Amino acid sequence: MTTSRISSIRKHKPRPGLVLAVLSAAVLLSAVLGLLCGSVGMDVVKAARDLCTGVASAEATILLHVRLPRMLGGLAAGGALAMAGVIIQAMLGNPLAGPNIIGVNAGAGMAAVICCAVLPTAVGVLPLASLIGAFGAMALVYTVARKTGASRITLVLAGVIINSMLGAVSDSITTLMPDVLVGANTFRMGSLSGVTLASLLPALVLILPAAVVTLFLSNELDVLSLGDDTARTLGMSVRPMRLVFMILAAALSGGSVSFCGLLGFVGLIVPHMARALVGTESRLLLPASGLLGASFLCLCDLLTRIIFAPFEFPVGIIMAFLGGPFFLWLLIRQKGGKRI
Repeated sequence: MTTSRISSIRKHKPRPGLVLAVLSAAVLLSAVLGLLCGSVGMDVVKAARDLCTGVASAEATILLHVRLPRMLGGLAAGGALAMAGVIIQAMLGNPLAGPNIIGVNAGAGMAAVICCAVLPTAVGVLPLASLIGAFGAMALVYTVARKTGASRITLVLAGVIINSMLGAVSDSITTLMPDVLVGANTFRMGSLSGVTLASLLPALVLILPAAVVTLFLSNELDVLSLGDDTARTLGMSVRPMRLVFMILAAALSGGSVSFCGLLGFVGLIVPHMARALVGTESRLLLPASGLLGASFLCLCDLLTRIIFAPFEFPVGIIMAFLGGPFFLWLLIRQKGGKRI
């Protein structure tokens, strides 16, 4: 009964299966391009052959330790941040919300910096610390929204303030302890240049299960997005379910931040793009956002390697150039928390 009622409310886009198939092909294409192309020209076929035969050539080293983890990191972070954006926007009922806008990424980044200061050699603990920081920031924003009954614009402003406060804590630590975080500037901007298999694998332990659980709970996310009163009427235990989705969003965001830094606007831009393709039903929106976010970030990172070769541009700067105008456009469409 719950599913039928939601289906009657949601707007469906034609041929969602075809859209998902095209997005899956786009992910595959971006992954292949991420391995084939880069700032340094190389024979990828020879590199792959050397890997299979055990020959320790320079091409094989670049492919295994540079391009492969960077490509996998781009796919994982893009998909995870996009799915986290869908969850946050549904929970807060705010199309302007996103992991970077309301401070979730900043909370994960602050926890990561503290973890590096306290446990500098414990790489495997970093994703867990980022999860805790992201969950704390999200819980703070949700508490503000619930206690004040803030409008959409006011909620975003509160998120920006929390974002600044958490960022100030991170900046203070890295200023007083410059060696605590290698490449602190790159971390703040967001980049995939330093991703290694050692830093990526612990994060995937968080991201992959969280993504799978989120997909299984897509109907519950639809019910939750209808509002607390409606969700209770439909038989949902709102508080436990909201806590579950907060943990899932924190795991997706925190796991990504732990290896790619404070990468912004993916969780804001991609869900809106996916809604234009498949509609608002989470059963379709979540996988579409994940696939679109994965290919989008991977291709943006590829552009930073090719356009400025042999130099590399942090992909976070490119995302800011794209996300800033998009966010302004969303703001223009709002008036007092409602669409014009």
